[in-house]
Amino acid sequence: MSILAAILWVFASTAVAMLPVERHFVPGRILLALAPPLLIWLGATQGWGLVVFGMFAVVSIYRRPIRYYWTKWRQPKGAKE
Repeated sequence: MSILAAILWVFASTAVAMLPVERHFVPGRILLALAPPLLIWLGATQGWGLVVFGMFAVVSIYRRPIRYYWTKWRQPKGAKE
């Protein structure tokens, strides 16, 4: 079941990538938020070796949003963008 969920996540991410740019934000954030629990579930049921491949996929697909949120969270509280 976890492999099926991972496959559906990949198809959903591909579908979001085909949307116009202004429509990426909400579904992209949802899929990015679902990635860690999905990877944990996949690792617990299928073995942790698959998590490595899953992490490569998530980082490859969402590298720019991850970089954006990383720099945003690392800024001091009073600093502006």
